[in-house]
Amino acid sequence: MEWTEPGVFEVAPGVYRIPLPLPNDGLHTVNVYAIDDGDGLVLIDSGWALDAGETALESALGTLGHGFEDVRRFLVTHAHRDHYTLAVALRRRFGTKIALGAGEQPSLARIIARRRDGQIRNLATWGAPHLADRWRAVVASIGDDELRDYEEPDEWLTETDLALEKRVLRVLPTPGHTRGHVVFVDVDSSLLFAGDHVLPHITPSIGFEPARPALPLGDYLDSLRLVRDYPDLRLLPAHGPVTESSHARVDELLAHHEDRLAATLEAVRSGTGTAFETARKLGWTRRDRKFAELDLFNQVLATGETAAHLDVLVHRGLLTTEERAGVTVYAVAAARSGADGEQG
Repeated sequence: MEWTEPGVFEVAPGVYRIPLPLPNDGLHTVNVYAIDDGDGLVLIDSGWALDAGETALESALGTLGHGFEDVRRFLVTHAHRDHYTLAVALRRRFGTKIALGAGEQPSLARIIARRRDGQIRNLATWGAPHLADRWRAVVASIGDDELRDYEEPDEWLTETDLALEKRVLRVLPTPGHTRGHVVFVDVDSSLLFAGDHVLPHITPSIGFEPARPALPLGDYLDSLRLVRDYPDLRLLPAHGPVTESSHARVDELLAHHEDRLAATLEAVRSGTGTAFETARKLGWTRRDRKFAELDLFNQVLATGETAAHLDVLVHRGLLTTEERAGVTVYAVAAARSGADGEQG
């Protein structure tokens, strides 16, 4: 069965996957997970604050014999709108509590304060001022109504064990996709509520957030290894079908990023380059599309992803950086270049 089809699907005893629609989005659907918790429910993520999403969620809860008033708590993996904003909308009507990873505080504060310049400044630093100008126009078109979808949660989550009525969920901070991303591990039932940290068919975007950390890809790789240290778990992702092995997919993601790091290093090897210039040399998506073929949003994502890989290569001592008029320029480290010369 196609994972995007609407409905309610039991994925473990007392745990139900509820796909909710997304608008004009290549992902099409976000999975919300409803956990039976006595005479009520706990929901992992909430969906986007859209009429279609709310209607689909209400119908799904009705199938389970519940209504919105029976949702005790939203446990949200991260603050992206397709995971967080419907929880805010429902809290305004029903008073439902929301919990979110503490690492999301800087980005959420910028959103609530209507500070929209973070990505624009990053694009300038990455050597893409023309993309920054186009992105500025996109940001300016976002109405205040959309930004009002955001409020602070009731609880900021750190690493801890949450005792529900019927199970214990371990909150595991997994920065990378966003700096405050968390996953929820049900050790006793061998379940991983993975949010966007581990996705079965795609690689999550890295560091696309208002308050980007210094080394988002480094954070992400560390977080993948942290999840890999747990026993192999059933993977319950936010986008894509439920799969049986978290280990298998984590290993694929780690290998993918090592391949990508090697390709990024090779793209810089012929000379210096900015993140934007390097991104233009790389292929994108599983179809290896050229950078120029991407739409604006995906060009912005691609430039930021390339910067994240370049910065890890700097951290590993394989590249160096130089600031030129506010733009970061990368070059192969001298020691690395000499070693390559000896091997040749």
